[in-house]
Amino acid sequence: MSQRIPFVVRLEPADEYMHANDGESNFNESMYFNFFDTTQRRGGFVRLGNRPNERHAEMTVCLYEPDGSVLFNYARPEITSNERFDAGGARFEVKTPFERLHVAYDGKACRLARPLEMSDPKAAFTSNPFVEVRIDLAITGVGPMFGGERAGAGGQHEMEFAKGHYEQHHRATGTLEIAGQRLTFDGLGLRDHSWGPRSWQAPAWYRWLTANFGEDLGFMASIVASRDGTESRGGFVHRGRALMLVRDVTIETEFAGPDQVHDRVHAVLTCADNSRLVVEGRVLSLIPLRNRRAGRTTRISEGMTEWTLDGRTGYGLSEYLDQMA
Repeated sequence: MSQRIPFVVRLEPADEYMHANDGESNFNESMYFNFFDTTQRRGGFVRLGNRPNERHAEMTVCLYEPDGSVLFNYARPEITSNERFDAGGARFEVKTPFERLHVAYDGKACRLARPLEMSDPKAAFTSNPFVEVRIDLAITGVGPMFGGERAGAGGQHEMEFAKGHYEQHHRATGTLEIAGQRLTFDGLGLRDHSWGPRSWQAPAWYRWLTANFGEDLGFMASIVASRDGTESRGGFVHRGRALMLVRDVTIETEFAGPDQVHDRVHAVLTCADNSRLVVEGRVLSLIPLRNRRAGRTTRISEGMTEWTLDGRTGYGLSEYLDQMA
């Protein structure tokens, strides 16, 4: 059963900063940035999620190389509060709300010539080399803000995944340094910020697609299936600083390999004005990540994806979350 549940959200400049810890055992506040340089066919993402009531953060760094290899690291550094995003070698700073931020990482990452090996993290980390990685990126918003904090109660499964959440397309400029090689980076991407209870095991599954075709055009589309059988479909398209809501999404996927990870994606986005965008995605490189909690295992497949739309080529991420038996 699919449904679109209308709700009202509020978003203020203060929401760019840290939020009050409401005391839930699984309270989480996180920021995430993806970024893709079309000239280099290089990209990646960095995420920090604070879980102060569990006394640790979740730090993830992932860089996709042009040859299909991936540099990846994940850590759960100890934290005692939710005062800032600064843990595990990663640090995020807000310079001007909704306009300018800064992303940095200084640490190691595992170089995976065969990223699918991460389906067994222990073996992958043991059998592949680690190299020094430094990320220094200035983030500048190029699209409008989408989302905010829900006014009023949401459904049980929704409230287990985020109380507040917003997204924005951006430009990322700066440098990446990999094993001593310094690279200039100029790319586009999407960022998000979430706060409230977070359980990766709450949804039955979801599909989250992001793409940038230039500063003038980008989209986000998602389908989230709840355990009660309902689905939420939506997203947004930005054309310059104008935002158009997406009221419906259909996604057809070709899966590949013994682990059946997504390989090609065909999506149709129906906007609020009844216009339709038909996009085709080809996964260039994919790494399967894993989250375990309370005896449940969740796979989150992260694919650097080349998108085509109306004759234009863009890049972004296709993220597929599935609960594993």
